[in-house]
This record gives sequence, C-alpha cells and structure tokens, in this order.
Amino acid sequence: MTTDPFRLNAQQTAYLDTWMNRVSRSFALVIPCLEEPLNHYLATAYLLCRVIDNIEDSLQPFSWKAQRFDEIAELLERPARAAQYLDGWDSEAWPGLTPDEQAVMGREHGLPLWEIYALIPPEPFAIIRHWASAMVAGMRDLDDPQVPPRLLERNGFRLLGTRQDYDDYCYIVAGTVGHLATELVIQHYSLPQATAKSLLDGAEACGRGLQKTNIVKDFPEDLARGVSYLPDEWLRSADYTPLDLQGAPTAWKANVLVDVLEELDDATHYVMALPQRATGYRRASLLCLFPAFQTLLLAAQRHADLFTPRHIVKISHQTMETCLQDALRLSDNNAGILRYSQQVQNAIRLALEMPSEVINA
Repeated sequence: MTTDPFRLNAQQTAYLDTWMNRVSRSFALVIPCLEEPLNHYLATAYLLCRVIDNIEDSLQPFSWKAQRFDEIAELLERPARAAQYLDGWDSEAWPGLTPDEQAVMGREHGLPLWEIYALIPPEPFAIIRHWASAMVAGMRDLDDPQVPPRLLERNGFRLLGTRQDYDDYCYIVAGTVGHLATELVIQHYSLPQATAKSLLDGAEACGRGLQKTNIVKDFPEDLARGVSYLPDEWLRSADYTPLDLQGAPTAWKANVLVDVLEELDDATHYVMALPQRATGYRRASLLCLFPAFQTLLLAAQRHADLFTPRHIVKISHQTMETCLQDALRLSDNNAGILRYSQQVQNAIRLALEMPSEVINA
C-alpha cells in the first residue's frame, strides 16, 4: 500500500464530509469505508464530477454550457485560477439545479474544493485530471449531432438514438468515473500488473451498471425534464408508450432490466478481482453494488408499474441498512459475494417469470 504523505486539515476534511452529504448521501456512506488518503482523493474527485454534472444538468442553452465546459477544463489543468472563474459563475443563473448544487458552483462554497484538488500529489492528481477531463470532453459534445453519442428529438423529448449511444453516454458520465476510481485504487494499493489489468477491464461496467440503474429508477423524473436516456431504438419497439407513462410490454421491460443486470454481473466479478488487502475499497464497492442489485430487484417485483405514473423504484432505508450490513459481512468473502449476486438474479427471474437462461445468458 502506498505511503502517501497527503493529509488534510480538520477544516478541509469537514468540507468534504459536509458537501458529500449535501449532494450525494448515498456516496457519502461509501467514503468512510476507504483508507486515507484514498477517501479524500475519491471524495474530491466525486465532487469535481458533480460540478461537471451540474453544468450538463443546468437548463441553459448549449452555447452557454460549452463555455462553462471550456472553463472547467482549464480549471482541471490549473486549479489556482478557480477564484477567477468562480467569481464569474456566481453571477450566472443555474436553472435546474438544487440550492446545494448551485452553491458548490460559486466562490464561497466551491473554492475550497479546488484548493483541496490543488494539494493532491502529482500521480493521483494526474489520474483525476485525466478522467475528469474525459468526462468534460464527452459532455461538451453531447449536443453535437456529428459526435457520438447521438441525441435526437422525438415526441417532444430528447432521446439517445441507439443502444450504442446509450452505452456511450453511460461511459461518458459514469464509465470515466469507474476508470478514475480504479486507477486511484491501483496506485493506492500498489497492485500488481495482472490484477490491475483485470480491474481495468471491468472498470467501465461498474460505472455503466450504476448509471443504468439510476436511469431506470429516475425515468419519470428525467421525462419531467424533457429527456429519456433509454434509446429511441428500444422505445420505438414499444411504440413510445413509456414516454407517455403508458407502460410497456413485459418482455420489453424485462430486456431493459436484463441489460442493467448484465452490467451488474460484470461489476460483481470486478469486486471479486480486488485483492483481500484492498479492504476499504472492497467494502465501498459492495456498498454501491448491493443497493443497485436491490433496486433492480424492486423494479422487477413492481414491473407492472414500470413506465407508468406508478413508476416508483426506490429502496427503503431498511433495505439500504441491510445492504450496508451485507457489504460489511461479505467484503472478504468472494464465494458469498457470488452467491448474493446469483440469488438476486434468480429472484429477478422469478419476479419477471422469465426462464433462467434469459437472465444468465
């Protein structure tokens, strides 16, 4: 394991804790599982990615977003210029963001993040800069019809075009984060080349699986913003009824869920490839993976209500607590992790009344 001298003071640590809880309570549960300084690197990286997401989520026109993306690309290279840009951002409107999301874009609450980022040692700094910059570049091109993933207008909504566009989009917003986290982990634990290769091979699936889970969960909320991340290629085969929240054939819904499940199955093997000594990151990974499995199971159990006005796919606090306990209990038990995954997949198959070969294909 690396003996990185990086240390934050109490005020900086409190800043990361406070803002993680304000913009992502679920991820705020994950960070305490990690050893120092990996916890601080990933918390900083997550908040930077949140800032990037805020630009994309803002209901401003493309030209405005493009300028903000250019500015944040500059900040990722030269964070010492943050005060200058954040002063400008304070005077901008950020429609579509929550008050906390807006706050972290300004100088008062945003500048400490960039100051912490600037303190990170060269090797982890370079990892964060590279993958956050890749996310910026991908998001900046989302409105360019000549660059994949392709977005189109249909029935008053913005849709991704094809299954490949869907995967490409999930790579930009989450697969890049999977790579970022994995490279930080490889560096932190000084993992051997063979282990590193195995993890890098599965890094994108981890990010895509969590993102696709959220796309299923948040489908009605996204429609309210005039967007669907499920591709037009799929929606066309359901006569676009999901866009009107008029439901969809059971087989269509099953295919949507199985696509997510395949990603989560790959993510399971990613966790199992982590060495036992990577204790913190194994626990943190399971704390992301198990709630995603349970969310998908809840969607399967309520499949009759999916893509209707009754589309509610949010696991309970009790289920989340059980996921936490299971993550702690199974973090060093690959056989148990595999068994957990298989049991959830079988439960999803039963809920959808699908033959096992469909789920396990």
